Amino acid sequence: MEKVQGEMEIERWERSEELSDAEKKVIQETWSRVYTNCEDVGVSILIRFFVQFPSAKQYFSQFKHMEDPLEMERTPQLRKHARRVMGAVNTVVENINDSEKVSSVLALVGKAHALKHKVEPVYFKFFTGVMLEVIAEEYANDFTPEVQRAWTKLKSLIYTHVTATYKESCQRTCGSWNQASEFIGPVGATQWPRPRELAVGMCVCRKNGGCSAPKLWLL
Repeated sequence: MEKVQGEMEIERWERSEELSDAEKKVIQETWSRVYTNCEDVGVSILIRFFVQFPSAKQYFSQFKHMEDPLEMERTPQLRKHARRVMGAVNTVVENINDSEKVSSVLALVGKAHALKHKVEPVYFKFFTGVMLEVIAEEYANDFTPEVQRAWTKLKSLIYTHVTATYKESCQRTCGSWNQASEFIGPVGATQWPRPRELAVGMCVCRKNGGCSAPKLWLL
C-alpha cells in the first residue's frame, strides 16, 4: 500500500440514515423483482466488482489469478458466492422492519469476514456501491429517484453494521482503536473511479506485534 505523504485526517465513522416505513416498503418491492433472478444478478455484481477492484480476488483461491471475466463467471465458486451474497441481502431485506434481526445478520457477516477471511473492510464499501450500480442499471424502470434514495440508505446501513464489527473485534483484542488515520492508496487497484485517498483506522495494540483485525478503511 502506498502512503500519500503528509496527509493526515481524523477518522470519521460513516453513519447510516434511518429508513422510513415508505422507504422500507419500496426496497422490499424492488428487491422482490431482483431476487427472482438472484443468481444471475449476483454474478453480474461480482464480475463488475472484481473488474473494478481486482485486488478483491485475492480472497478467492479458485479465480484470484484469472483476468478474463467470462472465465471467472464459469467458476462454481463465483456462482456459489453470488447465491450466498444475494441470500444475505435477501435476509436483510426480508427483516428490514426488525432492526435487531438486521443487526444480528450483518454482525455475523462482519465477524466472518473480519476474523475468518481477514477481508479488508473497505471492500464492503466498494461492493455495496457496485451492487447498487448494477441493480439500478438492470432494473432502470423501477429505480426512480425515490427508490435510489431508499437503496442508498440501505447501502450505508449494510456497510455501517458490517464494518462496526471490525472496530469491535479490535477493541476486544487490544482494548483500543487509534483515532488518527492516514491516507493510503488501494491495493492493486487498476481502476479508481472514486477519490484515491482513503482514511484508515490503525490498531494501537502492542501485544504480540499488534491486533490481527484488518484495518478499517473509510472514505
